[in-house]
Amino acid sequence: MPLAACSPAEMLNAVSPRVPVMEGLAYAEGPRFKADVYAPERPAPGRPMVVFYYGGGWEAGERGMYRFLGAALASQGIVTVIPDYRVWPEVSFPGFMEDAAKALAWARGHAREFGGDPDNLFLMGHSAGAQIAALLALDLHYQREAGIERQAARGVIGISGPYDFLPLTSPVLKQIFGPEEAWPASQPINFVTPEAPPMLLATGDGDSTVDPANTTRLSARLRAAGVAVTERHYPRIGHAPAIGAMAGPLRFLAPVRRDALDFIEANTRLQQAQAAE
Repeated sequence: MPLAACSPAEMLNAVSPRVPVMEGLAYAEGPRFKADVYAPERPAPGRPMVVFYYGGGWEAGERGMYRFLGAALASQGIVTVIPDYRVWPEVSFPGFMEDAAKALAWARGHAREFGGDPDNLFLMGHSAGAQIAALLALDLHYQREAGIERQAARGVIGISGPYDFLPLTSPVLKQIFGPEEAWPASQPINFVTPEAPPMLLATGDGDSTVDPANTTRLSARLRAAGVAVTERHYPRIGHAPAIGAMAGPLRFLAPVRRDALDFIEANTRLQQAQAAE
């Protein structure tokens, strides 16, 4: 579900801190292949990067709605890329996954131009975007098809994501994800291996759109595989407020931004440490 369905995104954007933003950069050819890049106020090389995939039920969403998120991260020194991607009915699964991989490859390839570090790149998503981010990090064939030879994600931040949502019962979801034999390929939980990157999986216990059990089950599967996972359940928080809490006026609802920043800091590999190895 897009944030705007439950909360006035425009208002959150209006009261967010002003940070430098490069809008409408093309990561491939086509009207939906555009990204906005939010940069810290004081440029410096080698900053962590986040590529954020918004939600919208795989059939809606627009990058400009999430200016508040780009500002929330860039104001803390994190280069943030928010791409659009094609949605149903223009494409069905795995079309939006292929778009997400193209955006990731582009962001990684241009990281240094934006002051970011391609070796400290994190994937983040909300709702359907969290499914995209998690699957992109777990089923590596999407990255390989986009020309990425090794795991690009230093870590994954999933907010209110569907990761284990079979069987499909919604007629629309059945159209989005195609024939039943293809459904398992859409489930991030089916691709967990010990080589998966660390993950922060967070949800609101009041979410009636995406069952919080998705977060519980994927977290358990990751732990069983020996993957570092941080699991957060925010009391009484619903689906849209879980991502809206990234914005200043709603941060009192849940420590989503603090948890995301702590996760990024804990999993960022410092260049000094690399040089000492």
